[in-house]
Amino acid sequence: MVLQKHLEALSVFQWVLTFFFFGPFFSVLLAYLLFTSFWPVSALYFAWWIFDWDTPERGGRRSDWVRRCRVCEFHRDYFPIKLVKTAELPPTRNYVLGSHPHGIICAGAYSAFCTEATGFSRTFPGLRPSLAALTGLFRIPVYREYMMSSGMVPVNKRSLDFLLSGPPGHAVAIVVGGASESLDSAPGEHCVRLQGRKGFVRLALQHGADLVPVYTFGENDIYRQIRFPDGSFVRRLQLGFKQLTGLAPCLLSGRGLFSSTSWGLLPMAAPLTVVVGTPIPVPLHPRPTEDEVNSFHALYVEALKELFDAHKESCGLPASQQLLIT
Repeated sequence: MVLQKHLEALSVFQWVLTFFFFGPFFSVLLAYLLFTSFWPVSALYFAWWIFDWDTPERGGRRSDWVRRCRVCEFHRDYFPIKLVKTAELPPTRNYVLGSHPHGIICAGAYSAFCTEATGFSRTFPGLRPSLAALTGLFRIPVYREYMMSSGMVPVNKRSLDFLLSGPPGHAVAIVVGGASESLDSAPGEHCVRLQGRKGFVRLALQHGADLVPVYTFGENDIYRQIRFPDGSFVRRLQLGFKQLTGLAPCLLSGRGLFSSTSWGLLPMAAPLTVVVGTPIPVPLHPRPTEDEVNSFHALYVEALKELFDAHKESCGLPASQQLLIT
């Protein structure tokens, strides 16, 4: 049992280190090798990188071995993470899944859509899940290979159009609140940024893909964060950095690798429940009007609230808990 817990902690720790440091490490390493006798390694990789530049926006290059490896199961069991199905998602349709909240590191969405540890393929047979992530991350050497291997794709129009224009059976998960929402993340908070964020609805209408709300209970509980008031100097710095890079610099704290009482980068082991809601049928309107977009956005907001209210008590929240949408 002790060994099992240590393996679970190590699996999550390597995932966190990969998330934060994998890209910068290999970028620096490949640049350094150019000035050593191993320069052909970097030269060959950069040649491949340029040749393969468009692959992330053409569905990526996923690996079933990566998605099903034992490390993913250790990651799932650490929290633990559970996937809950509330309705059928027939593979005869394509779907745009709105994933909420972002949290600090999207642990629930990663496990549910980028691995098979929670059994997505068994739960929704015939569907091919893809998690849309920041486009710039797919320009980082080597890191892009890791992201594609787990089924991630860039969250840009070209990439999403490619998937949703193809045969049915695609389920594209978009973390609607984005990096800005991570700055609101804190234990016990249930706040999502959704007002004014309508691009995912327009995308669904353009391709006739059904909208599906997804909420991960517990996502905001795995890290503590120092939050600064809107308008404060530090908050403006955070938002400026986010505007420049797409990444939000959160001042976070977790736990130590082998001690839950010490500070560290390891997230707290809080149960995560990823609840996939009922699909909202969306017609095919290649050029949707603003009224159509607003109408389906309102339907989606209401469906997300209903999903939250229907499952909050079973996920340990009081009946009085409300979902705040900003």
